[in-house]
Amino acid sequence: MPQLAHTTNARLGAASSDLLVFPGQPGWHEARRAWNLAVDQRPAAVALPETVDDVVAVVEHARAAGLRVAVQGTGHGAGSTSLDGALLINTARMTGVELDAHARVARVAAGTVWGDVVDAAAEHGLTALHGSSADVGVVGYSLGGGIGWLARKHGLASSSIVAAEVVTADGDVVRADHETNPDLFWALRGGGGSFGVVTGMEIALHPVAEVFAGWLVWPIERAVEVLRRWADWATDAPEEVTSVACLFQFPSMPELPDELRGRQLVVVEAAYLGDERSGRDLLRPLLDLGPELDTFATVPARDLLELHRDPPGPAAGRAEGWLLESLDADATAALVAAAGMDGTSPLISAEIRHLEGALGRPGPTGGVLSHLEAPFAVYLVGIVTAPGAAAAIDERIAAVRDATDRWLARRRYYNFAERDVDPVSFYAQGDYGRLAAIRDEVDPDGLFLAKHTIV
Repeated sequence: MPQLAHTTNARLGAASSDLLVFPGQPGWHEARRAWNLAVDQRPAAVALPETVDDVVAVVEHARAAGLRVAVQGTGHGAGSTSLDGALLINTARMTGVELDAHARVARVAAGTVWGDVVDAAAEHGLTALHGSSADVGVVGYSLGGGIGWLARKHGLASSSIVAAEVVTADGDVVRADHETNPDLFWALRGGGGSFGVVTGMEIALHPVAEVFAGWLVWPIERAVEVLRRWADWATDAPEEVTSVACLFQFPSMPELPDELRGRQLVVVEAAYLGDERSGRDLLRPLLDLGPELDTFATVPARDLLELHRDPPGPAAGRAEGWLLESLDADATAALVAAAGMDGTSPLISAEIRHLEGALGRPGPTGGVLSHLEAPFAVYLVGIVTAPGAAAAIDERIAAVRDATDRWLARRRYYNFAERDVDPVSFYAQGDYGRLAAIRDEVDPDGLFLAKHTIV
């Protein structure tokens, strides 16, 4: 490895002096680290640019050196593609938010996280189509789709992209929007990071200052009953409601509240773009099941970043997700039985997200991923706490997928596919061929690697 670092350093020339970190150097392990600590990334070098010019320099020198290039901000999407021998561009130093409140648009730099955008927008009574955690990067999340708490009303985060600034394989800095490089713009919105380094992005904001949101909680023994009621309720709910049903096994961590710590629970989480009175009326079918805990209240829109209670900071885990064509009584029973969230399963959560609404409608001016045809999405997570835990988690995920095989949708969802899968499965018939043609035009030598690389 030292010899590789020396050789790579020499081949990259002047670009390595301030921008690159090599194996064995101070800061190497932090620079190459993925958010999922179970992913052991071993690139040839890591670039830490601070400006667009830095990115151009790194791309040009990597191309000259014959190294492929991958891009990460927070590293949440790492793991499906090997970075062995590649140059990793870590954009964590490229942060910043510029807000045009009148136009309801935010411009974000490549490494910006959702918390920074939401905080800036909240000062103007606005919010973004963010995900469930403040520390997820805006760019990577949006390039792969993005299902957030306003999704059934406003669609995928990828559809909120107004424009993107991209460093291409040739080292050119180009703008992509509806009028300029429209094919590239179409590909970026749901096609992932195969087309260049996105160094900046303009995203649409929405006038939402408050929401009615919270949790309803029952013991895990009522999982089938609650999930059946929730699935029926969610299907009939207005688009102003976005909801998730989760089976949780909470660890015995002191930072968790007493009512959750060390317990197995079924939870319905929801956000409603409306007032508390009408929100309570909407919840009535679920409240009639007598939840032991009800946290619903009118809260600032910013609080949606904490609604799902994602654990802070990196951790070692295994996860996978897929789409379901339906969630009838048989599918519910099969999923609950296979997940086995009774204190013995290696999973910590099994969540089902209700889609439809704006998520299910093709966007006439949207990108390659303008909607999801399935009504439900499943996402399973386990934390690797000991040797052998990863294998046990993988086995349980496979068991749940096998149990729900009858109800699997034909297509997958980019951001929920954590393993190496055929990217053809993310897109409608014919769209993958168009993506490949655009990739061939902007990156004919296949310089860029992505979470699910278009080939």
